Amino acid sequence: MEKIISYPISVLYYLCFGLILVIFHPIQWICFNVFGYQAHKKSVDYLNFFLLKSTILLGTRVTFRNVDSIPKNVPVIFVANHQSLYDIICIIWYLRKFHPKFVSKAELGKGIPSVSYNLRHGGSVLIDRKDPKQAIPVIKGLSEYIERFRRSAVIFPEGTRSKDGKPKEFAQSGLKILCKYSPSAYVVPITINNSWKIVKYGFFPLGLGNRLTFTVHEALPVKDLPFEEIMQRTEQSIVQGIKN
Repeated sequence: MEKIISYPISVLYYLCFGLILVIFHPIQWICFNVFGYQAHKKSVDYLNFFLLKSTILLGTRVTFRNVDSIPKNVPVIFVANHQSLYDIICIIWYLRKFHPKFVSKAELGKGIPSVSYNLRHGGSVLIDRKDPKQAIPVIKGLSEYIERFRRSAVIFPEGTRSKDGKPKEFAQSGLKILCKYSPSAYVVPITINNSWKIVKYGFFPLGLGNRLTFTVHEALPVKDLPFEEIMQRTEQSIVQGIKN
């Protein structure tokens, strides 16, 4: 019954979703080219605010826990499991004061209104997942960027989203590079629950009435811990918080 009801609701939702992307694309361009980084960043914040609010049509609710525990005025490396594109929308809005920048696949850097423009111009980096060697200097550049400006990087060590909420194997290389070249950073694990349920039928129709939860765990200072311990504690914190 949910799937049947979802067909017309999903059509309405995608119309709103697409309209928001189209409207904010020129807004981003003007903000970036005329007013600079801060204005562009603000436009991206509100792009994601409206994308988040549009999920109300799907009956989606979001809870983001322990944001106040995140260290301030230092570089931050957010590490999270990955379940859907809604992870990114929520992280950009709820963690906006940390200026989150993403490690994203190169394919997203073109062809998507608003999204591609932000990935190319907003400080995030694009990597070719088929060419691991290319990713090393790109991620290194991101880590140096957050170290210099005291902003944040977001990495999903599973590499791709989980379609059923069950965590995939965590890769170490990306996080290792971020820690190496941003020595004053804190690694902050985040557990994401239930965002996969929005796309449990695929991208059409969409799942209805889901409650997404984002739980921020204890921050780990890069300079005080060996990487192996950071990796082990990060993965453990994230995986133990996943509920299927």
